[in-house]
Amino acid sequence: MAEEYVQSLARGLAVIRAFDAATPELTLSDVARKTELTRAAARRFLLTLVDLGYVRTDGRLFSLSPRVLELGYAYLSSLSLPEVALPHLERLVAEVHESASVSVLDDADVVYVARVPTTRIMRVTIAIGTRFPAHCTSMGRVLLAGLPPDELDAFLEGHPLERLTPRTVTSPVALRGELDRVRAQGWAMVDQELEEGLRSIAAPIRNRAGRAVAAVNLSSHASRTTLESARRDLLPPLLATAARIEADLHATSSREAMP
Repeated sequence: MAEEYVQSLARGLAVIRAFDAATPELTLSDVARKTELTRAAARRFLLTLVDLGYVRTDGRLFSLSPRVLELGYAYLSSLSLPEVALPHLERLVAEVHESASVSVLDDADVVYVARVPTTRIMRVTIAIGTRFPAHCTSMGRVLLAGLPPDELDAFLEGHPLERLTPRTVTSPVALRGELDRVRAQGWAMVDQELEEGLRSIAAPIRNRAGRAVAAVNLSSHASRTTLESARRDLLPPLLATAARIEADLHATSSREAMP
């Protein structure tokens, strides 16, 4: 694949990814530093993106334009999952009064593709496209537990398990044990491993072949939801929601397959 790798495309995408919620506006020097490009190269990429309408500038600061959303929408529009899941998430949130989300696995992260929030319980704002490390999230755990053995081995060998709180599991052996338990019970609960005070519980969403292709979760603050109450009050409606999303996805894929 090396001979087919287009470095200029990779660098252009790196420039786009340099902008985030913490740094929505960057100078030329900022972009060069974050992407490890020379100032001259960073300037060429930025001005090209300005010409294409993906970046705007006041002459000193650069920022992404709304047109960048087209890039993400191309993926979402090809994926029926968010559209199918959203009404089920709304129903779930109305029932349990906690925030609900759906995500997919992308390398070592989960990426949010659908979400219905209630009150804000995390320091960071979660939106469509938000990424979190898979190893310390409930949705990540159910998706990792659903990987084929060789893919899980590659994940554990190739990705350091960063400690985000004192509770985060950072041992590959311990994480593998957690994933065995998740696989056996069919759901995952994570207690304050991503952020202090945050508890979440997740279930897999499987395709027709039985592989977990996405996950749905409920998240709550530890001050109002004990582990036992999460199992008793949140898990049953969560599992029911996962089953309804699966059924609708299967029905959708059946209709699309018809001539």
